[in-house]
Amino acid sequence: MQTILLANMEFGIMVSVVGYVIVLAALSFLFAIYSLIPKLLNSYTKYQLRIAGKKECAKKDSLQLTGNESAAIAAAISIILNQQHDLESGKITIKKISKSYSPWSSKIYAMNEYSK
Repeated sequence: MQTILLANMEFGIMVSVVGYVIVLAALSFLFAIYSLIPKLLNSYTKYQLRIAGKKECAKKDSLQLTGNESAAIAAAISIILNQQHDLESGKITIKKISKSYSPWSSKIYAMNEYSK
């Protein structure tokens, strides 16, 4: 019985360790990919500028954006995407509909039966 428990514990520990290793490997892979994307885009943009004949624009630091520029671009994109919806007046109108009977307000359903 103890050998079965030890085998199950060892199996559980092994599964946990393998799970942690898989998760850490996936996170490190995603970190590497997300770190590499801006570098690849920057080199591709420099390559396109060199092909177009704009060598002075393809300098090393000319394509770097500051935090303020990135925030302005993000705000402009957000404004443009939010303007696609219809403009509403902002008025709330409540129309009272009078019903003579509603089972929700009927008190007979709330009565308890004490027939016994």
